[in-house]
Amino acid sequence: MTKLNSLAISDNGFIFKPSTGESFTTNDMGLFIINLLKEGKSSDTIISAITDEFEVDAITAERDLYDYLDFLRAEKMID
Repeated sequence: MTKLNSLAISDNGFIFKPSTGESFTTNDMGLFIINLLKEGKSSDTIISAITDEFEVDAITAERDLYDYLDFLRAEKMID
């Protein structure tokens, strides 16, 4: 996840992509996912952490994770 490490990410969810000058905002769950990805956590670990942190069921957590990963890939923030 070296691309994630090159992003400037604020505590309130502002993301700056220095390679392109683009900026994005994300919600609390997106910020949570990015931080776990930067730590190298597996998808299963992230899904479990989402269910604990946001009090959602595993199916919702899995869908939210994979939707967010699709967004990050589309924006070329991850491979």
